[in-house]
Amino acid sequence: MPKPISSHQCAASLHPEQIADLRLAASKMTGATRRAFEAEMACKYCQGNPLRAETVFGWSRQTVALGLAEQRTGIICLGAQLAFSGRPRWEDTHPKAAQALHDLAESHAQQDPTFRSRLAYTRLTAKAAREDLRHQGFDESELPAPSTMAQVLNRLGFRLRKVVKAKPQKKVKETDAIFANIKKKTSKRLPQRVSRA
Repeated sequence: MPKPISSHQCAASLHPEQIADLRLAASKMTGATRRAFEAEMACKYCQGNPLRAETVFGWSRQTVALGLAEQRTGIICLGAQLAFSGRPRWEDTHPKAAQALHDLAESHAQQDPTFRSRLAYTRLTAKAAREDLRHQGFDESELPAPSTMAQVLNRLGFRLRKVVKAKPQKKVKETDAIFANIKKKTSKRLPQRVSRA
C-alpha cells in the first residue's frame, strides 16, 4: 500500500513564488474556467485531493471538488443564479414582431458595397422601425424603446448607417490633358462652316 503524501510534501515540491503565481492565475478566472484550472492544479500537485489543495493554495475545497467532478464527468455545472437570472431578449419573447422587424429592415437594407462583410446597412432608423411596426398592428406594449430597437436590429445583423452609394473615381492629373487632346483632334476633323453673307 502506497504511503499517503502529506500537504507539507506537496507544498515542498512548489516554491512560494510558484504558489503565489498559481493563486494569482486562479484569481483572474471565473466560473467553470477557474474550477477547471484549480482541478488541474490539484491533480498535478496535490494528487487530486481537494483538502490538500485548500491547505496549499488556499482555494475552497468545495470548488476544487466540483472542478474535479466536472473534469471526471465532462458535465459543466451552472449555478441557479447564472442559469435562471437575467431578462430574456425581446426577440425571444415577441417572435412575430421580431420577424416583422427583420422583414422591414431587409426591405430597407443594402449590402456593403465593398463586399468585405456580410453586414447589411439600412436607412431605417429605430424610431421609424417602431412606427412601422405600430402601423402593422403591433401593440405599443409589445414594442421596445428606440434604443432597445437599435440593439435588436444590430443583433439581427443590420447596422443603422446611411447606405453608402458608389463613389465616382477621382480626377487624375492627366484628365485635363486628355480632354484637351480630344478637343484638338475633333476640331481638326470637323470642317469649318463658312458663313454666307
